[in-house]
Amino acid sequence: MKVVLDHLTKRFPNRTKGEPDVIAVNDFTFEIPDGKLIGLLGPSGCGKSTCLNLISGLEKPTSGKVFFGETDVTDLEPENRGVGLVFQNYALYPHLTVRQNIMFPLQNLKGADKLSKEEMLRRADEAARMVQIEALMDRKPSQMSGGQQQRVAIARALVKMPRVLLLDEPLSNLDARLRLQTREEIRRIQRETGITTIFVTHDQEEAMSISDEIVVMKLGVLQQIGKPQEVYNDPVNLFVAQFLGTPAINTFTGEVQGGHVYIGSEVVLDAPGVPDQEVFVGIRPEGFVLDENGPFTLDLTRVEVMGRDTSVVAAHPFAQSPSVRAIISSENEVDTGAAKVRFSLKPKKVFLFAAESEERIRF
Repeated sequence: MKVVLDHLTKRFPNRTKGEPDVIAVNDFTFEIPDGKLIGLLGPSGCGKSTCLNLISGLEKPTSGKVFFGETDVTDLEPENRGVGLVFQNYALYPHLTVRQNIMFPLQNLKGADKLSKEEMLRRADEAARMVQIEALMDRKPSQMSGGQQQRVAIARALVKMPRVLLLDEPLSNLDARLRLQTREEIRRIQRETGITTIFVTHDQEEAMSISDEIVVMKLGVLQQIGKPQEVYNDPVNLFVAQFLGTPAINTFTGEVQGGHVYIGSEVVLDAPGVPDQEVFVGIRPEGFVLDENGPFTLDLTRVEVMGRDTSVVAAHPFAQSPSVRAIISSENEVDTGAAKVRFSLKPKKVFLFAAESEERIRF
C-alpha cells in the first residue's frame, strides 16, 4: 500500500501563555512506495513520532492530507485505516497469555469482518510462527524477556494483516544484542509479508541497516530522502552529515581562498570553482590517509587498535569538537610517541558547507 503525505502540518498549542504554537510537523510532503521499509530518522523532538501518529490517525493534521493508495484517509478513524502499530513499550495486556494478546485485535472485529474462533486461532498461530514465538503461546508477558515481548507486539500488529505497519522506536528498550537480532527479524518479516512499513528511530545505525530508504527530519522539517548509503555519501547539509555516521563526521571551521580549502594555515584540498568564503569542512573518519608528507596536521592524543582498524584520536584548534577521530587500516603503524600526525584526505569523504546557511557546497 502506497502512503502519500501531502503538505502535512501539525501544530500544538504552546503551554506557555503568549508564545507561538509548537510546529511538530511542518509542510511534510513525501511518498512512501508500496511494499518498502522506510526509516523515519531524527533526534528526539524532531516530529517523527508525531508524523507516525498522523499516518495512523491517532493525531489529526492541522493542514495537509494523508492518502493510502489513492484514498484520502485524513479524516478516517484509526480503526478503519488498516494499520498495525507497534509501540516502544510493548503495551501488552499483562493478564492475558501470548495467544490471547495476539488474538485481541481479531476479537474486536464486527459485522462482515467478524471471524470464527477457529480462524482467529489459525491467524494467531501463523503470526506467532512468523516472529518465531510459537513455543511461548501459553505464557504471560511477565514470564518473557523484553525481546520476546516485542515479538508478541509485532505479531499482534501483523495478525490483522494491516495495509501499513508502523513501528515507533520498537527497539529502544532492548539491550544491544537483542536490538541487533530484533531488527534483523523486522527486516525479514517485512520482506516476507511485503507490507509497507514505516520505522521510527533516533538511532541512525538502526535506520541505515534495515531501511530501503531513510527520511531525515529536523524540527518537523524534512531534510533529505534517499537510500541510506546515498544519503551518507551525499548529505545535503551539515545537519544530515553530522547526524549520520558512527563515529560522527569531523567538522572544522575553514575557508576557501583561490580555489583551495584552508583549515587554519594549511591547504588541505583543492576546490576549483568554489567562490572565496568561510565554510565548515566535514571529514568522515574513514577519509584520512596516514601520510608523513600529508597536508593536514593533527595533534596526536592516543591510538586505539580495534582489530582490522586503528582509530587515531587527535585534536585540532579549528575542530568543532574536542576530539578528531580518524579511522585507518591497522596495517598502518602510527608513532604513538609523536606529538603530531599528518594525513592526506580522500576528496570524496570531504564535504564543504556554507558557514551561514550550512547548506552543502559541491565542488
